[in-house]
Order: sequence, then structure tokens, then C-alpha cells
Amino acid sequence: MARIRWLTYLMFLMFAMTSESVGVIIPSVIREFHLGMAAGGAFHYATMSGIALGGVLLGSLADRAGRKVTILIGLGLFGISAAMFAWISSFGLFLVLLFIGGIAVGIFKTAALALIGDISTSTRAHTATMNVVEGFFGIGAIIGPAIVAYLLSHDASWKWLYLIAAIFCGLLMIVAWRVPYPQTRAAAPNGAPLADMLAMLHNRYALAFSTGIMLYVGIETAIYVWMPTLLAGYSGPGWRWAVYALSIFFILRVIGRFGGFWLLERYDWTSVMALCGVAILLCFVCAIIGGRPFAVVALPVSGLFMSIIYPTLNSKGISCFPKPQHGAISGVILFFTCVSAVLAPLAMGLIGEYLGDAIYGFYLATAFAAVLAAGLILNRIFDPASAELRRRGDLDYAV
Repeated sequence: MARIRWLTYLMFLMFAMTSESVGVIIPSVIREFHLGMAAGGAFHYATMSGIALGGVLLGSLADRAGRKVTILIGLGLFGISAAMFAWISSFGLFLVLLFIGGIAVGIFKTAALALIGDISTSTRAHTATMNVVEGFFGIGAIIGPAIVAYLLSHDASWKWLYLIAAIFCGLLMIVAWRVPYPQTRAAAPNGAPLADMLAMLHNRYALAFSTGIMLYVGIETAIYVWMPTLLAGYSGPGWRWAVYALSIFFILRVIGRFGGFWLLERYDWTSVMALCGVAILLCFVCAIIGGRPFAVVALPVSGLFMSIIYPTLNSKGISCFPKPQHGAISGVILFFTCVSAVLAPLAMGLIGEYLGDAIYGFYLATAFAAVLAAGLILNRIFDPASAELRRRGDLDYAV
């Protein structure tokens, strides 16, 4: 199982290297093609749209065709789209490649998420492993922008990042082809893949966990999309923190995710999540009430508490379904993740632009944090998913 685990970890790391570098690439693209901010932001929206469609339309492919075939299809498509960046110089074609690459991510990521269930021995172990996987995603989110920054500082094209990702992807395909996969029972193809997804939307667990994830993603995007704008030009107390605020956030998020592996193996997940939800809310309230002098510290520190929210909600949502449906439910959750990643920062940007200050967009993010914290507290009190998680644990993980 060690090779399967490392394959999963490295797929997430590779994907994050490109997806989390978009914010660093966009300023160069804007200058190169003489674009406005809205047009330049299409680099982000094209990728997220592709991932959303790939997840919701093709997520059940991992259940029907098998994990290995689906991973190879997704990695192959991603590698080709990334390599093509070396041969084109058109902004429109870049968007097409990003959209295709997003679809590829939606394919192999849902298969990878389903694979986590295959190698887990319990729902608790599933959640702990998911935090490690997202920890590697966080490492990729640090490596990718660092590579772009190095390239740009040496007058090299940002497109080299995609060539590096394509080579990395090729190596992962070799591993994915040769590694032995655990035996799983394929899902019966009773309907079209889209029908599978729509059927899951009637499930209360799918809706509940997807809603929580949408709220969380809205909060997180406020940090990595709009915090640099909020702190731009800040020269008050702690101004040195402002320069490295986003890097500190990403580093604390990685530390928290690996720490989450330890916490969730030892403590009840509902208690840990409720405490982290309240801590995130306090960080955002401090930023709103105290202004930029408090925001420069409180917002980056929130990364430590945000770290386990997404992987844990994702894991519990997936674990409420039988293993042969893990690909399909992963696609549904991934769809809601990407929808929020597009709409939430757009809404915050419009609010900030209309009212004349980026801080007003953080009022909306704070409202998201308040609703999420309330939901996690209620989840701690009533624990509505506990019976289903125990049932699935007995059926899917019992030896």
C-alpha cells in the first residue's frame, strides 16, 4: 500500500503546483497580452470550470472503469495539455488548454479520492489519510509559485512550469501503470454518469457536507485571492508580516494538515472541527474590528485552523457512501468546491470594488465563517452523520 499512498500524495502535489501558481502567473499574462484584471482572471476560472465539469460529469468513471484506467486517462490528458503550453502563444488557446487540464484533474482527482477509500482501514483512518494528502497539496502550493517566481526573476517564461508538470506527470503515469491496486467491486452501470451525480444530490449527507465545503472554500479564497490586495501598501505595525502574509498562510496550512493527521487519529473529529471553526471566525472578526494592523497577523494565522476543515469534511462526506460510489460522490463534492472557488471571490471582489475597499469583501467572508462555525458547533452537539459513518465502517471496512 505504500506505493499507492505515495502515488496519491504526488498526484495532489503535482496538481497543486499548477493550480496554485495561477495568482503569480496572472500579472505576467496581463502584461504580456495587455489585458484587464477580469480577463486575466480567466486563467483561474478556466481551470476551475474544467475541474467542476470533469468532476460532476466524469466522477463516476472511477467506479465504472476502475481506479487504474481512470487515473491513467486523467494523467495522460493533463500531461498532454501541460506539454502543449510550449507550442502556443495565444491567450485564447491558453484558456482552452487550462480548461482541458481542469477536466483531466477532475478525472484523476476523483479516482485518487476513491483510491484513498480503497486503502483505508476505517472511516477514521480515511480522514487522517485525507489530511496527509491535502498536506502534500499544500506543499505543491508552495513549490509551484516558488518555481514561477524563480523563472520570472531569471527572465524565463512562466510556461516552463507547465513543462515541468508534464514531465512530472509522465513519471507518475509510469508509477500508476506499474503499481498494484487493491481489489474493489465496480459499480453497476445502471444509468448514465450524469444520472448518478444527480441522484446523489438528493442525499442529505451529500448536500450537507457539500454545503460545508462551499462555505469553507469561500473563506479560504478570501485569503489567497484578496488578502494580498487588502495588505498591499500597508506600512503600519507589523508591516514586515504583510510581505510574507500569504506564504505564512500556506506554510501554516501545511503544518496544520500534517498535524491534523495526528489529532484526528486521537480525538473526536466533531470536537476538533468545532474548535477550528470558532478559531477561524475569531481570526476574521479580529481582522474586521482591528483593521489592517490586526489583519496582517490574524488572517495568515487562520491557515493553521483552516488546515483540517476541507480534507475532513471531504473525507466524511465520501465515507457516508459505499466504496463503489466513492468516485461519484468525490465528483459531486469537487463540483461544489470549484463553484465556490469561482463565485465566492468574484462576489467579494464586486463588494470591495463597489464600496471602495477590499476590507468590505472580508465582511462576506466573515459571514461565511460565522455560518460554518455555527454548523460545526451543531454538528458537534447532534453529530447527525455518526450512525451512517458507523454503518459504512461496519460494511466497508470490517475485516
